[in-house]
Amino acid sequence: MKPTVTPFFHTDSCTWTYVVADPATRQAAIVDPVLDFDAKSGRTSTTSAQQVLDHVRAHGLEVCWILETHAHADHLSAGHWLKPHLPAATLAIGEGIRLVQKTFRPIFNLGEHFPVDGSQFDHLFADGERFAVGDIEAEVVAVPGHTNDSIAYRIGDALFVGDSIFMPDGGTARCDFPGGDARTLYRSIQRMFALPGETRVFVCHDYAPGGREYACETTIAAQKAGNIHVRDGIDEDDFVAVRTARDATLSMPTLLLPAVQVNIRAGALPEPEDNGARYLKLPIDRL
Repeated sequence: MKPTVTPFFHTDSCTWTYVVADPATRQAAIVDPVLDFDAKSGRTSTTSAQQVLDHVRAHGLEVCWILETHAHADHLSAGHWLKPHLPAATLAIGEGIRLVQKTFRPIFNLGEHFPVDGSQFDHLFADGERFAVGDIEAEVVAVPGHTNDSIAYRIGDALFVGDSIFMPDGGTARCDFPGGDARTLYRSIQRMFALPGETRVFVCHDYAPGGREYACETTIAAQKAGNIHVRDGIDEDDFVAVRTARDATLSMPTLLLPAVQVNIRAGALPEPEDNGARYLKLPIDRL
């Protein structure tokens, strides 16, 4: 079955958020919602998430899922903010989030009281787990390599790939974050490439290489034919060499430190301290 997919572009982080709806039942999922964050001032805003919420309400959709493809390093999740506004929604991520939490708990010195069992989320998906958006069947595909917790969601004929692959001219995700591995990512991408060629592919980010217009949708066939890093004919060793060399030239994302410590909390900000203010940590010389 073919869901209706409505994209929302967050310009500051070049992130795509999606509302995925079953037109028959009007049930829907939100994939990778963004909380606005200004790193210079430390201020948050819900402007982008409110646009998604307004769309859902205007179209009479019942959101049953808020789906995270992984604990993002380039934007803060709005999942926690959306939850009270969407009482039927289950906030979910892949079960690999436990490894990410275990990795970053000591980096941010969060203490033994910080759970690393994924309990901040309503549901942790296992690889191959099936669920539904209305009457449309959906399946989870584990795609580690960029991060330990990366998953893709196949909802009907649409595949939401997170950061694992970009548009064909953008290539693939970096693999140099803690828990990342280029060889693992190559094998994960081959799992997605085994899907039917007509499968619609929706990416989480687009950086408009060459100055083209921003884009969010391609197909498995187009990826196999033209992805600059992992198209047909590029073997695992070649990919690892190219990916490793490119990663060595990349600077860390601007929002990695604030984003990860919020996103491993399912988008919740740290608890206020005794002066009523919330604080994010900036570990020195750790990454």
